[in-house]
This record gives sequence, C-alpha cells and structure tokens, in this order.
Amino acid sequence: MTAVDVVAASAAIGNRVHRTPLLSSRTLGEAFGGTAVLKCELLQRTGSFKIRGVLTKLASLSAAEKERGVISISAGNHAAALAYGCALEHVDCLVVMWEGASRAKCEAATAYGATVDLTAPDPGAAFERLAELQGASGRTLVHPFDDPLVIAGQGTVALEVLEDRADAEVFVVPTGGGGLVSGIAAAVGDRARVVAVEPERSAAVREGLAAGQPVRIVPESVADGLNAPFAGDNCLAICRENAVESALVTEDEIHDGFRFVYGRAKLAAEPAAASGIAALLAGKVPDVQGKTVAVVVSGGNVAAETAAGILAPDEA
Repeated sequence: MTAVDVVAASAAIGNRVHRTPLLSSRTLGEAFGGTAVLKCELLQRTGSFKIRGVLTKLASLSAAEKERGVISISAGNHAAALAYGCALEHVDCLVVMWEGASRAKCEAATAYGATVDLTAPDPGAAFERLAELQGASGRTLVHPFDDPLVIAGQGTVALEVLEDRADAEVFVVPTGGGGLVSGIAAAVGDRARVVAVEPERSAAVREGLAAGQPVRIVPESVADGLNAPFAGDNCLAICRENAVESALVTEDEIHDGFRFVYGRAKLAAEPAAASGIAALLAGKVPDVQGKTVAVVVSGGNVAAETAAGILAPDEA
C-alpha cells in the first residue's frame, strides 16, 4: 500500500467527514524540546477517526453486498462509525462487542442504528462469535483494522496533516490493531517517521512485529480503544515495510497524558487518544528535540465515570 491508495480513499470519502483542526501545543512542545501539533480526530463524526475507513470500505460494496448487510467487531469507536456510515448508505449493520465493553460506546452504536451482539465474554471470544455470525448470515465483513480499504481510509488523517503542516517530521499515533498507524505510514512513506504508541498492557503491534506474524494477547489497558487482541496481517506488513517505530506507555503515563489533554489542551479525549501525548511527556519517543511532531488525538468517546476516575482519582 502507498500514498496513491490513500489518495484514492480520500476521493471515495469525499466531503462526508470533517476536516478536523490541527492545533499547536506550546506546552507539549516544550516538554520534548520541539514543536507539537495535535490532529483532533476526537472532533470527527462519531467522535473518532474510524469513520474514514468505514466510508472507504462501504463505497466499494456492490448492491448485492449492501442488500445482505455488513458485520464487524469493535471495542466501540468502529461500531459507532460503521453504524453511522451504514445509516448514510441504507445498509443493515450488525456489530459484535463483548461483556465489559464500554456501555457508552455500545449505546452510541445502537443509537446510530446498529444491532449490537454482546454474547462474547471477552475480545478474543468476540472474534470467534464474529466468524460464527458472519458464516450464518452471509454479511460482508468490514474489519475494524485489517482491511486494505479501511487502512487506506484511516491514512487520510496524514494527508490532511501534511497539507496543513508540510514540515511535520514525526507522526505519533495511538495504536491498537494497527489500522490507523499503518494507514498513516502508507500515506507519509519516507516523508516522516511514524511511531506506534501502545499501552504496555496491550501491545499487539509490537508483539506481532517481533514475531513476524499476528500474536494473540490479552489486552488489559484503561485505553479500551487500543485493546485489540491481535494486530492485523496487513497492518504488520505495512508497518514493517515503512519502518514504523514502537513506543510503549504505562497505565500511569496514559493517565498523565489524559490529564494533560484535558487540562492544558482543553480537549475531551479518551484515554486511547491521549497515549501519544503520554509517550511524548514520558520521553518515550526518541530523537524529537527540535522536530515538528504531529500527534493524533484519535477519539473522544469516554465514559464520564472513567474520565472522573482519572481526573480526580481521590474523589472518584
């Protein structure tokens, strides 16, 4: 996959997504000795970057595929985006989630029109449930992170950043299953470094790159949007081809990033979206002094009790 595929995805999406703002953060830049800009995908339709990949994939479906409906699996943000996109295209939408998934994100997907299946006890079992339901229904799978069209759609985030800041030298990207970071890597090619930031307790991409293939993990991070049980084959291949770097953050560092993005950037992000900021604050991204660093603030769908527990832990 190359920037050509990402440009094609941008054409497929058209004007159906927001051109999200790119905001500067002097305080964050001072923390690592460079220039920081924040790509605010939390202000995107449905509250995350996910709608980009969804619309790219849905644009490729035949009339017969649309008639049969689509199916997917999600911790929440992809579910809401797919439900929203399907409503635009008049396509029936079934999403597999699991017990313990964010109630707010489940409710959002339902509100946008999806049917949500919560039979599975955990993310790993949810993929088994997905295969069962897909086989029984004949629905088309819209994979949350490993479909080439979905990956290309997510990469349009980087196209917008480079149009606004052609001097961006490093992209710092919250990473779960790898769809966003691989799409961004494809989009930028050798124009910039790309760093995948993952929680220490949910590092599917790092484990997959080390093993040379997807590795099953048991994700346990507060950053639920990054809790993929494995990284995608396509995602890993693109990351290897483009020399994507890796950084891990602790739960405490994610909390620090979350407080920063609320308190200093005044952005109501979710923990997953604060992980890139967390990595920079903690000094986990090397060789950024004097550089222009674009940090993707990937989503803003956080339960009130989660936010309160991090912002005021002594009072929660």
